[in-house]
Amino acid sequence: MIRPPRKRSRPAKQAIISMKQRHAFVVTMDSFERLLWWLFAGSAGARTRALVLFNLKDQPKNAQQLSQSLHLDYTTVRHHLRVLETNKIVLAEGDKYGRVYFVSETMESHCPTLEEILKRAHGKAKELRG
Repeated sequence: MIRPPRKRSRPAKQAIISMKQRHAFVVTMDSFERLLWWLFAGSAGARTRALVLFNLKDQPKNAQQLSQSLHLDYTTVRHHLRVLETNKIVLAEGDKYGRVYFVSETMESHCPTLEEILKRAHGKAKELRG
């Protein structure tokens, strides 16, 4: 009897994260964690998004208030708010200029994960700088 080849099943929640070429390690993560890695460690504007998020975590604000408290251009803040809102990191209430932004419940529950991501990303950045 000829058996069909077995399919290898890989867990969908694994990703390889390489901090150095010779030291790759596998970690288990869900899709929201992968999103956090991309938004806060793996893309341009990650530092600014983190500043916006942590500022909102302290107190909900509108874009103008964020712009003033972070000393950033209003259009820059609006851009990062759009990215965070699209990815369900923040929620907004209200219309147009009066929209107030809040940290989503999902993000609140993943705050320890984000802090760990930021620690790892910061360590990697230090390593690259020498």
